[in-house]
Amino acid sequence: MDTDTLKDKLSEVLQQMAQNSAVTDSLVDKNRYRLYICTLWSNLVLEPEQLDLEVADLEQAFEVINDLAQDVLGESDAIRASFRFVSSSAGEREMSRSKISRNHRDLLAYFSSMILDPEGHKQRMSQIRSENPWLRR
Repeated sequence: MDTDTLKDKLSEVLQQMAQNSAVTDSLVDKNRYRLYICTLWSNLVLEPEQLDLEVADLEQAFEVINDLAQDVLGESDAIRASFRFVSSSAGEREMSRSKISRNHRDLLAYFSSMILDPEGHKQRMSQIRSENPWLRR
């Protein structure tokens, strides 16, 4: 997908996320916005077709989301920073305050592990698969 089309699709979603995170007309709750960023990325990876994307578009989508979210968060690597936040005690508090379900938290924790520690994630998943025969391929 060309970059302009991808930016158009994602900018609409990120604008809505900013509106949903707004405290006032000019102030965004950055912690809530970070939860939205993590949820968006997790859902895009699981089902890119939700936004008419293909798996091949995900790398470019990652960059576009980082660029668009930088305006709100002031962080150049917004996706990774958001997943770091989710993995922190402040992130846990925000998820509780936002009444995020256990399944949603588990999804965000899983993606945090993949993004923040890919090698450790591979090792843990390999261990889990070896301990649970029904998960073996």
